[in-house]
Amino acid sequence: MIEFHNVSTAEFREVVRDRMGSSSRLAALWGFDSPGGFYLRALLSHANEPVGSYELVTALVHEISYDALSVLIPGAQWYERVIYDLYGIRAEGNLPLKPLVFPRHSTDDPPMTHQVSSSVVSRINVSSLQRKAVGEGVFTIPYGPVRSGVFESIEYLVETFGEDISHLGVRVFHKHRGIEKRFEALNLMEAVCLAERVEGVASVAHATAFCHAIENMTGTEVPESAELLRLVHAELERIANHLDTFVRLTEGAGQAVANARFGIYKEEILRMRARLCGNRFGRGVVVIGGVSEGPQTNVDDILSELDSLELEMNRDIDRLMRTPSFLDRLKGAGILSRDLARQQGVVGPVARGSGIYEDQRSSKPYGAYAKLGFSPASPRIEGDVLARQQVRVEELRTSISLTRDALIRIGNDKASLWKSESTESISGVSLGWVEAPQGELVYMIEIEQNHINKVSMRCPSFCNLSALPLAFNGDILTDFVFIEASFSLIISGVAG
Repeated sequence: MIEFHNVSTAEFREVVRDRMGSSSRLAALWGFDSPGGFYLRALLSHANEPVGSYELVTALVHEISYDALSVLIPGAQWYERVIYDLYGIRAEGNLPLKPLVFPRHSTDDPPMTHQVSSSVVSRINVSSLQRKAVGEGVFTIPYGPVRSGVFESIEYLVETFGEDISHLGVRVFHKHRGIEKRFEALNLMEAVCLAERVEGVASVAHATAFCHAIENMTGTEVPESAELLRLVHAELERIANHLDTFVRLTEGAGQAVANARFGIYKEEILRMRARLCGNRFGRGVVVIGGVSEGPQTNVDDILSELDSLELEMNRDIDRLMRTPSFLDRLKGAGILSRDLARQQGVVGPVARGSGIYEDQRSSKPYGAYAKLGFSPASPRIEGDVLARQQVRVEELRTSISLTRDALIRIGNDKASLWKSESTESISGVSLGWVEAPQGELVYMIEIEQNHINKVSMRCPSFCNLSALPLAFNGDILTDFVFIEASFSLIISGVAG
């Protein structure tokens, strides 16, 4: 399911382009600074039938620059910006590389990773984002990094002509934490704990992707009961995230009763997770080789709660999705065409709302999904806020069904095997992936004698945020809250 290719820097761009077919996309572009030199790694995702695959193309860069991949693949531009911010290696031949995760004051200041072994500290340029739209009647609205409510730090520059949003600038450096570098100082058990905290509301997804990479490397077989319990926590996590989108959309639309109701459902899901494992976010459940332990409460009680919650939630969803004053705010807002979504490598419900039929639970099945006969949500072609929400409605119902089936199979058998022991000495390069609530999440891990040399990840919000500015097509300022909420972004995963 994973192919590896080593090429020269001169060949890199053309090889990546040539390896991409009509059903392929750039899943990630990573930089890797090692004692042997600087490496570029392009991860390609192929949606083959019946099962997809990945391909990793690696090139050793001998100079301080390389031919920009974004000339051929527009979705590569944000990756190239990050590589320049962190390593100072420039992509040549495209637009100027605007800073994204580390805006240096000048080109004389060293990039982020060079400060680890240097006494020189870079000065950060904290000036406002550069304007793009100019002319009479153009207004700029700095929005963030601190915003009202409980939001992550992100800096927007909204440029409007009258009410229409003509351009949206984005910068995420306030949230950068150097997560990938932090992995290198940890043992494998500690690394799983850190993975859970990369994106707090997707803790199970990150832990599973990390462990999946290690298990692929060692050939570890996860017990069936553990795979089922991983699925339960992953789907409850998806339900909570999708319900959060309902909360944000109903708040923006002034639907006070619906907002309160969906807030209650989200809280009930979080409490259900806490009863199952002792943590509202499912932390501590997923470990290398399986899960830490079985359900901490009676499975029949959880099934009863789930049935009751499903009945009430479906009633409220049906009512809300028939409310004209709510639908009017969603329909036609934030249209992201299928072509633009494909160019940017958009994933998850955002991609499926733009007509792209891909879900890693079925296209590259892992764990218990193949055994339960999973079918993904039907894609929508409209590409607007309403289409993305209709996808989430279907996914909510599918997630409840999957959770129920898995819990029934687990039952209350306390004698189940929950973990397989992995090989004591681990070395190699491997890939792990899952379908997180926001879309495809991938981890590439390089280990030598149990020492982590490199962890590279690509969170789904990285792809989706890069496409957010492209979703404003004559939309007005009051549409902003709905368009942003419909992308369900996690900024910590973008900034790294």
